[in-house]
Amino acid sequence: MPNKITIYTDGGARGNPGPAAIGVVIYGVGEKPLRQVGEHIGNATNNQAEYQALIRGLKEAESLEAKELTCFLDSELVVRQLTGKYKVKEQELKLLAAEVFKLSNKFLSVEYKHVPREKNKLADKLVNEALDEST
Repeated sequence: MPNKITIYTDGGARGNPGPAAIGVVIYGVGEKPLRQVGEHIGNATNNQAEYQALIRGLKEAESLEAKELTCFLDSELVVRQLTGKYKVKEQELKLLAAEVFKLSNKFLSVEYKHVPREKNKLADKLVNEALDEST
């Protein structure tokens, strides 16, 4: 498996909180995804779903034995919290952020980058398909 991988994640909820889902797309070297996940996660807020998607992406990367990750999220809030620009204030998000940091320590390097929603279409599509199936 490739040492360097790119992860695109998205999370969403219909209602806030409400039925929620995650989308994860993992790329190696080529244009074809190595893995795709679209999954209903129960009730959550949008921000909780964004974190849950990233956690799932990190777990998938670990199972692929990746060493270096670049994670693209369309949640500017989550990216800014993970890069230390914003404080994580909400208790549930603190727990999820702690899990992200714990998982990220298993890799040589992890970068978190914001990407506009239109550049995150496949992960967004996986979220919406999972939500459609669950409602």
